[in-house]
Amino acid sequence: MKKFFDYWLPVIFWAGIIFYLSSIHNLNSGMQVFWDVFYRKLAHAAEFGILNLLLWRALYYGENVSFKKALLWSLLLTVLYAASDEFHQYFVPSRQARWQDVAQDSLGAMAVNFVLLLAKYKNIFNLSS
Repeated sequence: MKKFFDYWLPVIFWAGIIFYLSSIHNLNSGMQVFWDVFYRKLAHAAEFGILNLLLWRALYYGENVSFKKALLWSLLLTVLYAASDEFHQYFVPSRQARWQDVAQDSLGAMAVNFVLLLAKYKNIFNLSS
């Protein structure tokens, strides 16, 4: 039970935050269009990068999955959740389902995986295979 609270509850909580944000009808920031789009895309990448990191952590430390498999599975699960998030937004008034957002979310997840690979390669966090 401790493993669930330590590793999987943060994943579920963060996925719930993403779901909640996708349910909001209008997330207009009031900024100029360029900055609104820029920060929105950055937020997309960041929120799914965090989800990817939490999934990797749960798999690697919580389930003792190998480093490479945890990277692969966390990326796959994050991309699938990003696709389901866009499907969910299809049904939210004034929101759209766009494959470009799935790509943006995936880039955030891949960036996190790149940092994890770099950390392993440089032996920053003492990550074993």
